[in-house]
Amino acid sequence: MKKQTLSKNEIAAFCEQMAMILATGITPKDGLELMVNDARDAATHNMLERLMSFTLSGDSFSSAVKQSGYFPEYVENMIVIGEETGNLDEIMQSLSKYYTHEEMVSENVRNAITYPLVMICMMLFIIVVLITKVLPLFDRVFIQLGTEMTGIAASLLKIGQNMQTYSVILIALLVIVVLLIFFLGSVPAGKKLMGSLKESFGPTRRFYEGIAYGRFANGLALTLSSGIGIHQALKMVSDLVEHAGVKEQIKICDNSIEEGNDLASALKEAGLFGNLYSRMIAIGVKTGNVDVILAKIATLYEEDTDKKLNNYISVIEPTLVIVLSLIVGLILLSVILPLLGVMTSIG
Repeated sequence: MKKQTLSKNEIAAFCEQMAMILATGITPKDGLELMVNDARDAATHNMLERLMSFTLSGDSFSSAVKQSGYFPEYVENMIVIGEETGNLDEIMQSLSKYYTHEEMVSENVRNAITYPLVMICMMLFIIVVLITKVLPLFDRVFIQLGTEMTGIAASLLKIGQNMQTYSVILIALLVIVVLLIFFLGSVPAGKKLMGSLKESFGPTRRFYEGIAYGRFANGLALTLSSGIGIHQALKMVSDLVEHAGVKEQIKICDNSIEEGNDLASALKEAGLFGNLYSRMIAIGVKTGNVDVILAKIATLYEEDTDKKLNNYISVIEPTLVIVLSLIVGLILLSVILPLLGVMTSIG
């Protein structure tokens, strides 16, 4: 029975613990037994017990990981390579670093998106309260003074009255939209659609490209350092990258290498990296430390992504506050100024 894949944090923690155990010379089977006894929650305990049951029946560690259904295909493939090359502990340590980095990137993106969404929801809530609760109070004041609202205030009042009349329908539509968003985010077709929108939307296109390039460089560094051939490495890393455009560039790079070009030239031809990074990789190929160069490039992309996130947040925060202040101010002024005019004429 297929189990739910572990989160990036859980994969990183598991790989880190297993790497430390293997580094001491303990076998994966004995290591799993130690980890089961030390498990702090039921979910982790069940996962480790499932892995251990496969190893006790004679399966290899990589086979147990694959059969458990808890891990993504990339982890399964890397563990197979670790067993074949005899450096499983190094592979597990590298996987731990990789998924720790992936979780950090995901967390930064979530934080950057959460604040604007919260602000927008607050803005909508305040605006709805103003036009459905506050404006009717002012309308009654106008009626008592023998006049009525006009212009923008009257239009907003009418909108507020309609919202109250059709509130049940509006709430139902809002619930449907929220459920639809959650549904699209949970099914492959929906994830693909939302990913395409993020990748094609101007303000976010370059940002998500940078994340994909960093993920590609980090994954390629890990696979090449494990002794994997370039074609297999590109295929494995392509499965990690969710960006459709970057996936196509990886395919072009692989085809270019098959035609006889070196890695640096192929990467440049595919448009994966610019001239500077391509020259760095060319030097890495000549010196035999291309994996180190790729890891450095991944770090540079990570720093660039963090910088862009901070820039977005620094711009979005004051912009949303200013927009909210202007909207609330315009609504209130559209009511208060005519009211002051009426009171002045009466006086």
